[in-house]
Amino acid sequence: MSTFMANNQTVERKWYIIDAKGKSMGRLAAECAHILNGKHKTDYTPHVDCGDNVIVINAAEVVLTGKKLDQKIYYTHSGYVGGLKETKYSKIMQNNPGFAIKLAVKGMLPKNSIGRHSLKRLRVYNDAVHGHDAQKPEALNIGK
Repeated sequence: MSTFMANNQTVERKWYIIDAKGKSMGRLAAECAHILNGKHKTDYTPHVDCGDNVIVINAAEVVLTGKKLDQKIYYTHSGYVGGLKETKYSKIMQNNPGFAIKLAVKGMLPKNSIGRHSLKRLRVYNDAVHGHDAQKPEALNIGK
């Protein structure tokens, strides 16, 4: 008997919904990355994108523990001399909390084409309204 290796034709994708209200951002991002990678499946294959779709709702109510809200800084660089820009997470969480969650999940995914494809299956909404009822997502309960 040979070992089963999944491929793009045999992968079945499910939809999961996670409520971020009161959850720690790091633990939420780790769980999302685990599902997007497909590591929760029994037929996980490292060289195949076999993960599922994840919907995160109530992103505006996610919690940053400690002093991260004031001390953590997001850096971007334009590529030109003097092109470094920095933004505190307090401003990011005020303007676009979904972006902060996407950044956290992106950092936990593999840095290759599979990770880039996996990130496209993450949908983040700032409130409880989402337009994916037709996909019949399953609710996932994660710890604090």
